[in-house]
Amino acid sequence: MTDLIHDPKGGMPRLLEIMRRLRDPETGCPWDIEQDFSTIAPYTIEEAYEVADAIERQEWDELKGELGDLLFQSVFHAQMASEKGLFDFNDVADTMSDKMVARHPHVFGDENREKSAEQQTKDWETIKAAERADKAQSGTLDGVAVGLPALLRAVKLQKRAARVGFDWPDASHVLAKIVEESHELAEARDSLTQSEIEEEFGDLLFVMANLARHMNVEPEAALRATNAKFTRRFQGVEAKLAQRGKKPEQSDLAEMDALWDEVKAEEKAAKNRDKIPD
Repeated sequence: MTDLIHDPKGGMPRLLEIMRRLRDPETGCPWDIEQDFSTIAPYTIEEAYEVADAIERQEWDELKGELGDLLFQSVFHAQMASEKGLFDFNDVADTMSDKMVARHPHVFGDENREKSAEQQTKDWETIKAAERADKAQSGTLDGVAVGLPALLRAVKLQKRAARVGFDWPDASHVLAKIVEESHELAEARDSLTQSEIEEEFGDLLFVMANLARHMNVEPEAALRATNAKFTRRFQGVEAKLAQRGKKPEQSDLAEMDALWDEVKAEEKAAKNRDKIPD
């Protein structure tokens, strides 16, 4: 197996053997040997976000590495499961293959492929509902993973509830609820306990997630984009301060706010120039 481990073209068998060796109780890596499902799970989540980050920045060379990191997380979990006699990596791959074939009868079966995207989505949800029934998940919200990022889970919970008619008819009702919730939080912030403030704030975020759903916005992606915009603009403020021989801590809000407006205006001007054809 030594030749496989050092084979640059060893592919998936090489990676699986490397993982097996890392977990070998006699000759493996002490850190890898000590890990279990719960200690590795946070790394799995982190790697998934790093994949999304590379895609957001369109860093395709980085994406290759990040996808490898995410794949390694699956390999790590599968190796630990194999050691416990639960399943192995081939079982993981076969389960995924079976699921994809079952969920795409219009591709791998005899159903008509000429369907609208909307009809395919409905069919997909019907198949997933049947899968949940097989798992004895009879409740509308059963199977929505607790470990999902809270904003993503909020949207998934709302989608499930909407399927059985528990939903506002359009975005105008959601907007009205946002106004109501924000007013409640603003008016009561001085009289509420910290726990109550967090509850009210959570209610407001939950309704914002609902608005995203009604407007066909993926809230995690939207917030990532806004985070990137804030980072870019604040770095622009820092650059302008540096031209004045200053650091942010040597400035004040009025100066930085004015510089922020400058950076924002420059970005908009650059966008407008890009829109003008040569």
